[in-house]
Amino acid sequence: MSRVLGIDPGSKRCGVAVSNSQRTMAFPRPALAQNEALLVLLTALVDEESIGLVIVGRPLALAGHETASTLEADTLFYSIKERLHHVTVIQWDERLTTLEAQKSLAAAGMRAREQRNHVDSAAAVIMLQNYLDGLHSV
Repeated sequence: MSRVLGIDPGSKRCGVAVSNSQRTMAFPRPALAQNEALLVLLTALVDEESIGLVIVGRPLALAGHETASTLEADTLFYSIKERLHHVTVIQWDERLTTLEAQKSLAAAGMRAREQRNHVDSAAAVIMLQNYLDGLHSV
């Protein structure tokens, strides 16, 4: 079975996580800069990791309405979908994943300054794991 790639879009970096081949567990990968090289790097990652499905986070406000971040994530989603036309690309609600990731990293003893390099991919792991858990609960 092919793996799943989870992307947590941010204004400066995108958190990245990849599932195992059984699609039961999510693992972090280094965050990628949100710049002109992003799509090239994601394409390479899809090929290297045998990705068959890409989940792009869609940040909504707690009340469920769209924000400026939602519109940026939508733009990234459509760019990824166009670039990676050979795999399925979907969006997934990722509300509160960054906050949850920050709490988890703090609970693990990581200071706020140290969290900067890890929080984006930790949020991607949480988002992807939520998706994977939904697949196996049916």
